[in-house]
Amino acid sequence: MTSIFGRSLSFPPRVGSDGRFVWSQGETNIRESIAVILKTEPGERVGLPEFGAGLASFLFEPNNAATHARVQDAAQRALARWEPRIQVESLDMAVDPDDAENALMTITYKLVATATRERLTVGIALAAG
Repeated sequence: MTSIFGRSLSFPPRVGSDGRFVWSQGETNIRESIAVILKTEPGERVGLPEFGAGLASFLFEPNNAATHARVQDAAQRALARWEPRIQVESLDMAVDPDDAENALMTITYKLVATATRERLTVGIALAAG
């Protein structure tokens, strides 16, 4: 039976012990999709040049509240456009306590199909500051 959330190649792509590509489905597939959206820069996909959040453009920006607000806005817009299976409830950012050049973004979202709440934390590389 196919999951209501869809199925696609796992991210990052990998080969299983049986020599075949590993597939992901369900909530795992959605988490992987969010990671792909956030890590992709516009222009990287030939057939979909607008796809992605463009977060690498913040790489040398200071790790402060002003930059966090701009990163959150870019992530929110990209997820709203490219991941229809979720509804973002909040995006919270803070300086990573273990690395001054990294911010931690916690995304709280609801799965549209089931109204289940999920949370995902991703690291965003920034400059110390």
